[in-house]
Amino acid sequence: MTAFPRLMSPVNLRGHVLRNRIVFGAHTANMAENGLPTERHAAYYRERAIGGAAMVVVEPIPVHAAAVLTRGNFRHSSDAVIPHFRRVTEAIKGHGAVAIQQLYHVGQHGDSDLSFHPHWSPSGMPSYHDSDGSHAMTEGEIEETIEGFVQAARRCREAGFDGVEVWAAYHGLVDQFWTPWSNRRDDKWGGSLENRTRFSREIIHRIRKACGEDFVIGLAVNDEPDVEVALGREALAEIVERHDRDALVDYVTCGSGSYFDFYKLMPTFLYPEKLGTGLSAVLKGVVKHALVTAESHIRTPQNGEDVIRAGEADLVSIVRGQIADPHLARKAAEGRPEDVRGCLSCNQMCWGRRSRDYWISCVVNPSVGREWEWGGDRFTRAPHPRRVLVAGGGVAGLEAARVAAERGHRVVLAEAADRLGGQFRLAGLQPRRAQIIDLIEWYERQLARLQVEVRLNTYLEPDDVGGFSPNLVLVATGSQPDGAAFQKALPHLPHLPGIERGRVWSAEDVMGKVARPGPRVIVLDEGGNWRGAGTAWHLAEAGHQVTLVTPDALVGKELQRTAADFPLRQRLAQLGVEFMCESGILEWTGRGARVVSFLTGAERAIEADDLVMAVPNRAEDGLFRELAGRGVEVRLIGDAAAPRQAAYAIHDGRKAALEI
Repeated sequence: MTAFPRLMSPVNLRGHVLRNRIVFGAHTANMAENGLPTERHAAYYRERAIGGAAMVVVEPIPVHAAAVLTRGNFRHSSDAVIPHFRRVTEAIKGHGAVAIQQLYHVGQHGDSDLSFHPHWSPSGMPSYHDSDGSHAMTEGEIEETIEGFVQAARRCREAGFDGVEVWAAYHGLVDQFWTPWSNRRDDKWGGSLENRTRFSREIIHRIRKACGEDFVIGLAVNDEPDVEVALGREALAEIVERHDRDALVDYVTCGSGSYFDFYKLMPTFLYPEKLGTGLSAVLKGVVKHALVTAESHIRTPQNGEDVIRAGEADLVSIVRGQIADPHLARKAAEGRPEDVRGCLSCNQMCWGRRSRDYWISCVVNPSVGREWEWGGDRFTRAPHPRRVLVAGGGVAGLEAARVAAERGHRVVLAEAADRLGGQFRLAGLQPRRAQIIDLIEWYERQLARLQVEVRLNTYLEPDDVGGFSPNLVLVATGSQPDGAAFQKALPHLPHLPGIERGRVWSAEDVMGKVARPGPRVIVLDEGGNWRGAGTAWHLAEAGHQVTLVTPDALVGKELQRTAADFPLRQRLAQLGVEFMCESGILEWTGRGARVVSFLTGAERAIEADDLVMAVPNRAEDGLFRELAGRGVEVRLIGDAAAPRQAAYAIHDGRKAALEI
């Protein structure tokens, strides 16, 4: 008996029996090279099929030159993609999953840097992706675009896909035709509902004619209740019902957000879970033929079971959850949800890398995008097991210990503190970041299962190491706050003037409760990320009057890539946090700080009881240097090698353990 009877039940989709209700939905992995899918692609999707996903929707392929949006997009109008995609479909279908590909066109929201093509749209409205306008399509260009969809679908069928998903979400081109705000045409493609849906109905009718009755056709839509000009749920329900009435589509996927509000499109932990269910529940009430898929911030098997039990959807698309743990579906089916490595909803390495036009990865799963060389989360036993000592129980040490033990090595993990997690645990104490604590607890369960010997309250001196008789020492001793509070923005100051007056703390001091700040606190955030801004949020939520100073032009600069910056600033503003951007701290007076504007050079005195400095840490590598000098086989990983964000520490741990 499974703990998730509804989630694990099969369902028929146009003659294909899905083995459960879990979809690995469409998202841009951005892994193409020269416009062609690679072995990196095939291995990425294969891992999720092996992991039990019932249906895999491969990332969107642009249907026309005007639709190109990323460097990693596939070729848009070429049969050359067909043999390359066969490797992808074989990888998916060979492990029991149905293979679908999404077809997309962004319309007015193009990217000239990548497409070098005018943005095409129904009525020439501006792009919300870049700063450009768009070209109102002629009837000939509309027909050309419809044919682009049809030919893309034909290529999908020839490549072995079981179907396609027509992208009508997020105010892309299809949605632009549906939406009166963006469709101001007075010909047969605009005006009435019949006319505004003609574009999508023609696309689907012609795909069905070209690809046959056994070919699955899906439709992706989105919920955008907070934007006045976007289609509301009732309007979308009417449109979907119009398509369902003629049995045009076999399933409808419901996401959240759009180009109008990009922050809800890949919602971070700042948003509630299960965002797509509001719309999916409405659509469930109008469709007679199509299955309904709920997407957007459905993280866990329990989320999925709850959605289906409530009748809010027939299927659930768990994307980031299956990026974080590609075997989520299999573990759920086997009754092992506690072994699922949970997504942090941080977007740092998935959307964060995609937003910079790199191939995607994952903070908690560094094998993402490297499955073809690392083998995903299926580890090969080491031919010669060794005795491995891991010094440090932060995330680098935890991952190294786990993977080394998975490969059959005998592992001891020594941690100086009374609990595991290191500085990452402190990050998990910031508001709404408890998923980090969940991850650390997951590591604790995995280490126990793998019989890793964990020794807490064990500070290792070089002379202590011999007592463990290790063949190899992995030093993951982390980093420490910079005692000089050096600011990169003021490089002529080797240390913060006035630091000797006291009441100057690090973010770690605050989150670890070493510091007990007074009512008024200044936070200097030089990283533009969660370390400083999350600490400011923590302080403001606790009732402190907070002034956040940053050398950047906006608070949370580095969080722009994760689509978390605006919701964070909004929350900080609601809590009364004052922002001082493009500024630095000239001196701490003991009763406040002299703050300088980098724009004007003007100084301002800010009264405060305490100053919190979120500046780069210093590597704690003394143990490594001592051991290396004694000829011990030792490797340096994580922040001890160089202070960085958690993703790189976890990557270090995985890589080191794979090389043993």
